[in-house]
Amino acid sequence: MRLNVNGQAYEADVEPEMPLLWALRDFIGLTGTKYGCGIAQCGACTVHLDGEAVRSCTMPVSAAAGKRVVTIEGLSRDSSHPVQKAWLELDVPQCGYCQSGQIMAAAALLAKNPRPTDKDIDEAMTNICRCGTYQRIRAAVHIAAGTGKGGGSIIHMAADGAGADSVVAAADQTTNA
Repeated sequence: MRLNVNGQAYEADVEPEMPLLWALRDFIGLTGTKYGCGIAQCGACTVHLDGEAVRSCTMPVSAAAGKRVVTIEGLSRDSSHPVQKAWLELDVPQCGYCQSGQIMAAAALLAKNPRPTDKDIDEAMTNICRCGTYQRIRAAVHIAAGTGKGGGSIIHMAADGAGADSVVAAADQTTNA
């Protein structure tokens, strides 16, 4: 199987129905893409296939033949992609396990919709985060998009010294949105 991954050609001697995830991790050695659920629900395995965010745990490697695959390792060589920079700025991850998939989903969203609303982000970001960092994820997407809404993370408002009344008001606004 001939694959184009992160701009590099690979020959993978694998069965055509093998999930792309395992070809990436076990045969090519790119372990940034994670296994989460194995049923395309959690999104930890998200990669780009010709610019589209796809769940690689259920996609047969044969579906990637002749297409461009981009993994978290190929998003940027030096973590300079705007989404990666925003993730670092807001300290988005807690455990970090799902974050490569989250970043890949966010990058695909911004490639299609460079100025997303909260609703756009909520609809596009269907990946699951066991640690519940959804507020920071949304804020980081806004920072990467330059929408000026990145400061909306309740956690970071508190960390930046916002008073309890401001944090509670922001939490109420988020809950009622």
